[in-house]
Formats: sequence, C-alpha cells, structure tokens
Amino acid sequence: MPRIEFSRRLFQRLVRIALPGLVLLAPLVAPAQTLRIATYNLYNYLSMDRSVDGQWRKDYPKPEREKSALRRAILEVKPDLLAIQEIGNPAYLSELRKDLRADGLDYPHSAHLQGPDPDRCLAVLSRLPLHEVTRHTDLDFKYFDDRETVRRGLLEVEIHPRPGLSLQIFNLHLKSRWTLRKDDPEAALQRTREAEACRNRIIQRTLEQRRSHYLILGDFNDHPGSAALRRFQKRGKIEIAKRLPATDSRGELWTHFYRKAASYSTVDGLLAAPQLIPAVQAAGVVDLLQPPEGSDHRLVYADFDFSRVAR
Repeated sequence: MPRIEFSRRLFQRLVRIALPGLVLLAPLVAPAQTLRIATYNLYNYLSMDRSVDGQWRKDYPKPEREKSALRRAILEVKPDLLAIQEIGNPAYLSELRKDLRADGLDYPHSAHLQGPDPDRCLAVLSRLPLHEVTRHTDLDFKYFDDRETVRRGLLEVEIHPRPGLSLQIFNLHLKSRWTLRKDDPEAALQRTREAEACRNRIIQRTLEQRRSHYLILGDFNDHPGSAALRRFQKRGKIEIAKRLPATDSRGELWTHFYRKAASYSTVDGLLAAPQLIPAVQAAGVVDLLQPPEGSDHRLVYADFDFSRVAR
C-alpha cells in the first residue's frame, strides 16, 4: 500500500519555523532504511455502554466497522512502531494484532499498560524487539488540597533502531478536558500537573542517566502552545524535546474532531529529544476520511533515519 503523500515544501516550512536550523533531506516517500513511528488514539477500543445503529447497548464492544476503519488508517502508513491510547485490556490488544496480521501487517512485539484508569489503557505494537518495557503507574501530583494520580500512567519501551543505539519511547494520554470542577475549567490545571509528573519521570529516566535518544508521543489533550505541551519542551534552562509538526495531504494540522462542537484541534503528536532532530525525515497525519471514522482522532507519524544520529 502506498505511503501517505503530502506537500514536502509545506512540511519543510513548518519544520524550519518550529525547529530552526534543521535541514531536511527526505524524499516524499520514506526510504526503506527509515523507521516510521506513529501514535493513534483508538477511541474506546473496549467494551462500554454505547449507542450502536441508534440503539443503546450495555457493555458493548467497539463495532466492527469502526475497527475496520482504524485498521485502514494504520495500514495506510504501516508504522514500524505504533503507540496506542484508549485500548481496553490485553485481550483487545491481542485482537487488534490478530486482525492486522490477517490484513498483512504483523507486529510480533507488544506492550500493554493498565494504569489507575482500568478501562482506557496504553499499548505499543512493534516490528522491532522491545528490549525493555517499564510501566510507570506510580506517578502522582498535588492538585488543590489533594494528591491525584496520572490516570493512564506512562508506558516506556526501549528499542534498538540500529546496532549500538538505544531509543526510549514514552507513550502517554493526558487528562481530557471534561471535568466537574468549576475552579479548573476544562481541567487545564490537572492536565498540566499530569504533564509535569510525566515530564519529571522522563527526565529521571533519560537526561539524569545521560541518555539522550528518546521520543515523547501520544494524546496530550491540549494544543501545541498550551502549558501542558510546554512542560515537555523545557524545564527551566533544560531543553527536553522539540515538537515535530505534522500535516495531512492538504497541509492541515488538526488531529482531533470534536463532533458535538464541530471543532478541530491539534492534540496528538510526537516530540523528539534535541539529539534526534537530525534523524527527522518527515511527519504526517493520516486523512483517509473527513471527519475521521473509527476514532475522533487521526493517526500521526514521523519517519527517522537513525544513521544520522551519533551513539
């Protein structure tokens, strides 16, 4: 299946604005030696009370037509590693792997994290071996007069893109904007505190251990200039990561469609450690359907040439 095509000139303009000094050498189609890494919120790939064909169903699995739409998006770009948000227990991950394998895309390696939120979990599917999997479920933070947990946790996996090079990947799903608290509209403060807790753990696992090759990706539930996203880019004078701008085939940036308000936003994506920026070849957003089907989010991916990264 062909790769997603998008405007190379537009992508280069976006990246040069966001990442000054970066030189892009990638063709429109990712060459075979690159590694494609993606993130995708599958939107309640689990059993729950839901409306199906106009009828209310109790404890009902995700409809097959929605699952099929998700797989079409994944098969469109065939990522080498896919970070997943909003999947159910490990049985649902096994089902997705099996269905993708039947469609011709095999992921022999996987990891699953069930955090304090027992329903909407994090996962990773990978063609490359996972040399280390760390499930961070102990993250907490002060929130007004209480302490709260990072509800979805933080899933860390390590792969070796080439001999002698280790890459840490941190998959996360921050708090949604839904809240009952009038003193924290759209849960902005809670989400920022979650981001700080995840950011601090990432620093402990990377920079404080003199490890400089890592990616932070997932559903941030906030816009690129938000306080939550800024937490993953700098802490004081410490530069942590740079956000990778991604567009679809029309040059559009949005990754989430909120049907109730008919609004579009950019809440999903990837951030790369500064030392990985020379490896960035391209980035894109899958745009098979408008609005997206199967999920209210769109798959976001980036291509990396790790031959351009020093050990």
